[in-house]
Amino acid sequence: MMPDTEPPDHRTAVRFVVATIFIDAIGFGIVLPVVPALVMTLEHGTLAQATRTGGWLALIYAAMQFLLGPLAGGLGDRFGRRPVLVGALGGFAIDYLLMGFSPSIGWLFVGRALAGVFGASYGPAMAALADVSTPADRAKTFGLISAAFGIGFVVGPAIGGLLGTVGPRAPFYAAATLAACNFTYGLLRFPETLAAAKRRPLDPRRLNPLGALLAIRRAGPVLPLLAIYFFWQVAMLVYPVTWAYYAIASFRWSSAMIGASLAWSGVVMATVQMLLVGRVVARLGERRAAMLGMVAATIGFLGYAFATNGTLVFILLTFTGLQSIVQPSVMAMMSRRVAETQQGELQGLNGSVAALAAILAPLVLTQPLAYFTSPHAPFFFPGAAFLISAAATVAALLVLIATPRLEPA
Repeated sequence: MMPDTEPPDHRTAVRFVVATIFIDAIGFGIVLPVVPALVMTLEHGTLAQATRTGGWLALIYAAMQFLLGPLAGGLGDRFGRRPVLVGALGGFAIDYLLMGFSPSIGWLFVGRALAGVFGASYGPAMAALADVSTPADRAKTFGLISAAFGIGFVVGPAIGGLLGTVGPRAPFYAAATLAACNFTYGLLRFPETLAAAKRRPLDPRRLNPLGALLAIRRAGPVLPLLAIYFFWQVAMLVYPVTWAYYAIASFRWSSAMIGASLAWSGVVMATVQMLLVGRVVARLGERRAAMLGMVAATIGFLGYAFATNGTLVFILLTFTGLQSIVQPSVMAMMSRRVAETQQGELQGLNGSVAALAAILAPLVLTQPLAYFTSPHAPFFFPGAAFLISAAATVAALLVLIATPRLEPA
């Protein structure tokens, strides 16, 4: 760790956080194409049954993130970002290995719970970026995170789809190896970004989701933006929570084809983040840029709901790349509304809000998908989840329109 008396190497810190998100996205994307096959193997069940189980797996992951997000953010504000992040990276390596060796569905649930524990470190990672960037540059800096995630999503699902031809467990072993490399890199290279003078004592009242919410409410008018972030997260979770099941049910895609579609989505998302986010925000402002992305997402969700062939899906994946503008714009708006000393707390709360959305999303997205693809459904409609996502996006857009403007447009 760098001494507290020395200024942090900002470029090294940004490179590490971006690389961490990139490698995490690869690990996350590697396993997505094969989760339905692994669940069906462990349960000896149908796709509809696996879809329901997949929803509960996503829910337990989100529940752990919701409970521990403020704690991770508070620990980062008290002890610095480095110990929280590096420790979580080591935990991810162990967790992926555990899931790869799962002998039963119960072990897979344990693995997803542990993944939620370590995934709560996303807040401190974003706070580290806030530590080393100015308010004017945060939308662009947060855009780098989305770009890294998008590029990781190009590599991860493509590799996962190919490894899935070997077996549904192989991608988990690959993800464990990548996480171990990430841990080693962080141990050697990540400098502390939070100076000792800016650290604050742990407040037990702020180490739970409700306490953190009340603390942020006292700090500034950020709650409407948190509501927007919540609806947006519910809408966007349709991809990781249902995409593989939707693709199999709708088009009978293989793991390789699922991986290819997710990889193409990553290409488009990364391109938008690297080439358009800064320009669009500079031209339209954070608020109007977010509105543009929400409109594009709504159109895309409706298209997926009624798509009749895979070619149309790839066209829609290209168009909905504009939705990648929304998250960095909204996060930058929130960051402007709290004090510099509360950036870690804000990012921890963001993680909890996202996790709370992820607790709801599996229930409202996977269960309708499972029902409308089961033999008992009155009609076959695998696009049901995308209609729900469209409604959530419209709700986010309406709240944004009604939110008073306190920062530049």
